[in-house]
Amino acid sequence: MAPEEQRRKSQQAKETPVSDTPGLSPLEKASSSLADVLAQAERAYAAHLEAQKEVMRAYKENERQLDEMLKRAEEKANFDYEMALEEARKALQAAEADCEAAYEKAKEMAKQTYDAQLREAIRMRSEAIERAKSEHGKTMEQAWLIFAKATGQRVEG
Repeated sequence: MAPEEQRRKSQQAKETPVSDTPGLSPLEKASSSLADVLAQAERAYAAHLEAQKEVMRAYKENERQLDEMLKRAEEKANFDYEMALEEARKALQAAEADCEAAYEKAKEMAKQTYDAQLREAIRMRSEAIERAKSEHGKTMEQAWLIFAKATGQRVEG
C-alpha cells in the first residue's frame, strides 16, 4: 500500500469520534470528546508539519531550478562573451592586416614619388649645369674676343 493511502486510512480510523459510541457515561463521553479534540488537534498539527515539509521541499526545488537557470545563463553569457571576444580579435587582426597593407602601399608610392622627383631633380641639375657651362663658354669666348680687340692680340680658342 502506498504511504499516502496508509495515511488516509489511519486518519479515517482516528476521525471516528469515541463520543458517538453508545453505552458510555456522560463523564466518559466528555473525556472521550476531549480525547477526540486532542486527536484532531494532533492530526491537524501533523498535517501542518507535513504541509510545512512539502512547502520546504517546493522551495528547495524552486531554489534548485533557479540555481540551474542562473548556471545556464552564466554559461550562455560566458559563451557569448567568448564569441564576441573572438570576433573582436579577428576584426583587430583584419584591421591590422589592412593597415599593414595600406602602409606598405603608401611606402611604395612614397618611394616611387621620391624616385621620380630624384630623377627630375637630377635632370634639372644636369640641364642647369649644361646651360651654365654653355653660358660660361659663350661668356669666356666673348670676354677673350673683347680682350683681343682691346689689346690687338690674337686669341686662340
